[in-house]
Amino acid sequence: MEQVRLGVIGIGGMGTNHVNGFIEGKVPQIKLTAVCDIRQSRLDWAKEHLPEDVKIFSDGKELIDSGVCDAILIATPHYLHPDFSIYGLTHGVHVLSEKPAGVYTKQVREACEVAAKSDKVFALMLNQRTNCVYRKLHEMIESGELGQLKRVNWIVTDWYRTQSYYDAAGWKATWDGEGGGVLLNQCPHQLDLLVWLCGLPKSVRAFCHEAKWHNIEVEDDVTAYLEYENGATGVFVTTTGDAPGTNRLELTFEMGKIVCEHDKLIFDKLAVNEREHCVTCPEGFKKPDVQRIEIETDGMNEQHIGVFKAFADHILKGSPLVARGEEGIKGLTLSNAMHLSSWLNDTVQIPFDEELFLAELNKKRALSKKKEDKGIVFDTTGTY
Repeated sequence: MEQVRLGVIGIGGMGTNHVNGFIEGKVPQIKLTAVCDIRQSRLDWAKEHLPEDVKIFSDGKELIDSGVCDAILIATPHYLHPDFSIYGLTHGVHVLSEKPAGVYTKQVREACEVAAKSDKVFALMLNQRTNCVYRKLHEMIESGELGQLKRVNWIVTDWYRTQSYYDAAGWKATWDGEGGGVLLNQCPHQLDLLVWLCGLPKSVRAFCHEAKWHNIEVEDDVTAYLEYENGATGVFVTTTGDAPGTNRLELTFEMGKIVCEHDKLIFDKLAVNEREHCVTCPEGFKKPDVQRIEIETDGMNEQHIGVFKAFADHILKGSPLVARGEEGIKGLTLSNAMHLSSWLNDTVQIPFDEELFLAELNKKRALSKKKEDKGIVFDTTGTY
């Protein structure tokens, strides 16, 4: 096999962006052979814009069963991600799912169990892991050179969205259609990175404000406090209602502070471990000596294209994935914990009661209102 024959299930905003990339030859290892959508408007678009040899389906399972694909990309509404993942893995195709891996951990856990028994590849579109800044930060943390984590603060408020964004699709920003707001749609990237870099906290206290800045059902403004097993603490703030917004990650370790902002990694490196300095320094006000360093990276940041290349190369050559599908449950655990904490107005321990979360989510879904689907597809190029 020289190319992976790929079918795309869901050709809305993200799906269409990916399809156009394949047609333009941005991922030579992948040949687009099929697309699928349940909306007639998108099927009409496919007939008009895609090559004649690309098969068009209105049912995702029919696409999988057709035999025209070696692998699928799932770009549907969130609740369907685990369902199509499971069906694909059990019906002979490799699977790459858009984020999030699902809406609730119990559902995703089932997909992970199926993947563990399958000989097919299960991968997740965690494209921020391709960013050279986060990759270098992960490398530094894993090396142990920074010492123990003491504090993490991430303010990511540059996910601005207008009301028209939420009004465009009937499933968006509803509990029954999307399963959440900024935590499920935009922030799976940062939540994954937060866990990738710092691990899961032991407890979460979150405040998820619903419809604070938009006429929607779900949360569009979140502040969460995290506590880790080693005593480290964290604060995570996000919204789709701030402009121009901020994306600043600050981590304090025993050996200094690292700030990730504006595609730069600035390390205020201490001359000595702060814990050692604290107990040995005879001067009551003296801070450890510090040197400011801009950390060099390899400069590579391929985003979605990098994930696709790694996915195809893993199938063709066995090279590493950017993110295995099973890793998607980690960031989702954190977002589920934030939701549950806010719903219960209490601190939530991790691991939490998955049945309780699902029961509370279903209460939200039962009150969810149907929206008109306007069939608008926004260009998502450059939004990450």
